[in-house]
Formats: sequence, structure tokens, C-alpha cells
Amino acid sequence: MIIALVLFLLTYVLLLAFAKYRAYIALAAATIFILMTYLPINEWLTGGSHIDYMPLDQIFGAIEWNVILMIFGTMGVVALFIESKMPALMADWIIEKAPNITVAILWLSVLAGLISAFVDNVATVLMVAPVALTISKKLKVNPVPSLIAIAIASNLQGAGTLVGDTTSIMLGAQANMDFFDFFFFQGKVSLFFIVQLGFLVATLVLYALLPKQKEKPSIDQKTVVTDFFPSFLMVGVVVFLIAASFIPGKPEVTNGLICVGLMVVGIVRKMVKVPKTNVVKDTLKEVDFFTLFLLCGLFIVIKSLENAGVITAIGDFISQIAGNNLFAAYSIIVWTSVLISAFVDNIPYVATMLPVTAIIASNMGIQPELLYFGLLIGATLGGNLTPIGASANITAIGILRKDGYEVKTWDFMRLGIPYTLSAVTVGYLLVWFLWR
Repeated sequence: MIIALVLFLLTYVLLLAFAKYRAYIALAAATIFILMTYLPINEWLTGGSHIDYMPLDQIFGAIEWNVILMIFGTMGVVALFIESKMPALMADWIIEKAPNITVAILWLSVLAGLISAFVDNVATVLMVAPVALTISKKLKVNPVPSLIAIAIASNLQGAGTLVGDTTSIMLGAQANMDFFDFFFFQGKVSLFFIVQLGFLVATLVLYALLPKQKEKPSIDQKTVVTDFFPSFLMVGVVVFLIAASFIPGKPEVTNGLICVGLMVVGIVRKMVKVPKTNVVKDTLKEVDFFTLFLLCGLFIVIKSLENAGVITAIGDFISQIAGNNLFAAYSIIVWTSVLISAFVDNIPYVATMLPVTAIIASNMGIQPELLYFGLLIGATLGGNLTPIGASANITAIGILRKDGYEVKTWDFMRLGIPYTLSAVTVGYLLVWFLWR
């Protein structure tokens, strides 16, 4: 257990220190854990007692293939969706109707949030940010507040649906939740509606904090969409995932196959419509294979930790601190997740903590949904506290830097902290009262 824990902590430190190499670090750590099963290194370190970290037949089983396939397929569909310019057309419509620039920024953040409930957060920022920059340049106003608003709204809504964020997909796999379960689960209101109420409160807080700019925004040339098929594919992802939730006894990879299947349909259709173009290469180029490899490595590492007893030990430790008090355990998980996610990427954190929360729930003799939901609320929304807490934030700041704007930490946190605390508090209270 000590060897496994030391290796894991070293892996985590390297993941934090070398963000550009996270996938390689995770895969290297997974390889080391696997080798320790078959080489006598662990026997040398422990004086002869063999530790069964990862039996060979469990290596591929440790990877949540449904999660990997869902992310892969959804990213491909999103690439086609962005290329169709439909998100830009939606943004044009909002800007046309906005009475002033402050309301336009607010509406853009709402649009980003709604898109992000079904599309990757980073992809959402890349869709909406150019529109905000165009408005800011035309009216000669600072684009920093608008891009911060877009980024934090994207992060918040990621917890609302099964396909909204990688952490949501991971929760769905852990808790055996389908798309519809994020709306109503076990006869109760689920994460989608909880997130929406938090989003509403946070949006009101954001409006109060945004600089008041009364100029009327306008667009010289409206975006023209000539291909609506990718939009149908995006709707199809949602519709088919909902339909699949009603299929009893379906294979574990059903949701992943649906997402990949729709991506293939989009690629084949484009190849027929636009021959002599490298459609497959262009679409796959937009898929974030770095994140997919990172997750594969992490799944093996986490399974190895479970086999070594580390996950159980961490769960027992938190249970002891909480003193068998459910509210204390729930509060520790939520607010610790908020704090850690402000500085740490929430993918490895949630991958580690999902099995830990299951152990805590088992120790207390309860179903784990309360702690699962608290973990997702804290970890997903907590990234908005700082400019480095989430990939969407880093992406927005990178876009601004390319455009000649440097974002100071306080400029971000002035909006991010109140926005985060208001949304997390609403979610924290609602999850407790609905699921305690």
C-alpha cells in the first residue's frame, strides 16, 4: 500500500508540474504499476511479500471504454458542429437582440453555458470567444470581462448533463447513470436542475459584477450557415442517449458506440458531399487524444490503487475525520473539492475521488449518490476560482493573450470567486436537502 501511495503521489506531483506531458506521465505510471505485478521489484521492496497490483486480464478491463468512446465520438461531432458555423449564428442572434453591451456579454455567457451542457467546455469557449472579441473591438471596449464570463459559464454547466464534461461522463460510468438520469434519478430531481438553479443565481451575481457598458452592439455581416446536418447530429447525440437510457440490459459501451456512430455518420456524409477532401484527418485532428490517453492511464492507476488497498484507506480516513457524521463527510467532500479544483485539474482528482466516496458511503451504510453529486458540484465548479483551475479558463486567457491582453489573477478572481461561491453554495444546499 505504501509503495502504491508513494508512486501515486509522485505521479500527481508530475501531473501538476508538467501539464504539457500529463498523458505521457499517466501512461508511464500505469506501465510501472502493471510491471510491478510481473517483475519481482515489489518483492524486493517489501522483503519478499508479493503485492498483486494488476492482474494481466484486468488491465484493459480497468479502462472505462464507454467513457473513452463517448468523449471520442462527441469531440468528433463537435468538430463538425463548429465547422458548420451554427454556434456563431446562434451568437449573432443573441447579439442582435441585446439592448446593450453588458447584456450582450451576459447573454453570451448564458449561450456558452447552454452549449457547454452538451459540448466540451474548451470547444464551447472556442465557439463563442471570437464573437465576444469582435464586439469588443468594434465598440472599443475591454474584452477581458466577456471572455472570463464565457469561460466560467462553460465550466459551471459541464456538470449538468452526461455529455457536458469529462467528469460527468466519469460519474455516469461510476454510478451507472444514463443521460436521462442527470435530469431525474431514482424518482428525484437530479444534477441538471440543480446546476440550472446554481447557474441562475451565479448569472445574477455576474451581472452585478460586470462593468456597465450601455452601447448597443451590432454585427456588420451575419453568419451564414449552409449545412445544418452537423446540428442534427448534435441533437441526435442527445436524443439517442436519452433513448438508450430506457433500454434494459444494454451493453456497457452502448453510449460510447452511439457517439462514435454519429461521428462516423457525419464523416461519411461529408466525404460524399465534399469529395477529394481529407475529412477523416481534419475531423480526427480536432479530437483531444491527449485527454483520452490521460484518462486511459489514470483508469489503470486508480484500479491499481484499489487493488493495493489505498482507496479503501483514504475512504476510511475521511470517515474517521467526519466521525460517522454524514453532513460532515458531505461538507468535507464538497468544499475540499472546490479548494483543490481551484489549482488542480479536476479529471485526475475526480478519477481518484469517485471510488473514495463509494468507500465512505459504504462505511456509513448509505447509498453513494449524495457524495457523488457533492463531489461533482465541488470539483466541476471549483475550477472557476482561479485562472488555472480549468482548461476552459486557460483557453480563454490564451485567446486574450494572442490578442494582446494580459489577464491579471485578480481580474479573473474578481468575477470567478463570487460566481463560484454562489453557484457551489446553491448546489451544495440543494443536493443535501434533496439527497440526504
